[in-house]
Amino acid sequence: MPADASKARMVHCPQCNAAIRWSTDNPYRPFCSERCKLIDLGQWATGSYRIPQEEPDTGQTDNEEQ
Repeated sequence: MPADASKARMVHCPQCNAAIRWSTDNPYRPFCSERCKLIDLGQWATGSYRIPQEEPDTGQTDNEEQ
C-alpha cells in the first residue's frame, strides 16, 4: 500500500453507506462501486431526487383562477 493510501480519508458511500477510502484509486468515488454509482444515476433519471416546491400565493382562490 502506498504511503498516501494510509493518509487517505475514510468516507461513506452515499448509496449503501459502506466505508471507503477517498483516493484516486477508486474511479467511482464518492461511491464504493459502479453498481452504487448506477443506482444513484437511475434515481436522478426517474426524478427521485426532487426538491419539493410550493406553489406561489397569487392571492386568488382556486375558483378565481383562469
